[in-house]
Amino acid sequence: MNTNRDLNYRLYIQREEHFQRTSFDREFNHYHAVSAGNVEQVKRNYNEVIKVNFQNGKGVLSDDPLRNVRYHFVIATAMTSRICIMDGMNHDVAYTLSDIYIRKVDKCNDCNEIIEILGEMFLDFAERMREMKKSNATSIHIRRCIDYIYEHLSDKITVVDAAEHLKIDPTYLSKLFIRETGTSFRKYIINAKVSVAKNMIISSELTFLEISLSLGFSSQSAFISTFRKITGETPGEFKKKHHEL
Repeated sequence: MNTNRDLNYRLYIQREEHFQRTSFDREFNHYHAVSAGNVEQVKRNYNEVIKVNFQNGKGVLSDDPLRNVRYHFVIATAMTSRICIMDGMNHDVAYTLSDIYIRKVDKCNDCNEIIEILGEMFLDFAERMREMKKSNATSIHIRRCIDYIYEHLSDKITVVDAAEHLKIDPTYLSKLFIRETGTSFRKYIINAKVSVAKNMIISSELTFLEISLSLGFSSQSAFISTFRKITGETPGEFKKKHHEL
């Protein structure tokens, strides 16, 4: 099937109508927030952007408005489930959760109701990812500390900052963190940053500089050095290897 004529026609219409698609990086930044378990950021993204503009900047998949929104919901749910799998969620859990939400939307007859379920779906995945990342922690202090880390992953936080947030002694928090997670506060943050960086390298077109800045590294070289120390390869080598698979 030769689609060139239809493609050229649609591109012409989009230019005439000044249609602009949602930025690839902007879209994937939201998915990264979900897979990182950053619940507060997911809520902000949804309330400030997605809920208001879900149908803007997206292609027309159907002339029927309801079906068009439903199709875009299916795409968003599929993307969310797969990115969460890449970041550690059990694939049976992710795919089954995706099926549940898609079947739920299949019964909807209102565009606004589908968009509300979209927010519910994003939060459900984000909360599950957050719980998964702290599943080995047992005390309330460490669970809250891990929440704090993921909510401030782009910042330069210290155990003193976290202790102040939790209103406990920094030395006590440091010892408790090692005892319950098996690693130091600083190493946990570094590993979390590298884990998110891997996802961003695979799933977005962000440059290494943009990734390093978004994750709070002092420079691109510091990011590359840390990434290599943790993974045994540079971000460039990691990206090339993944794309060759």
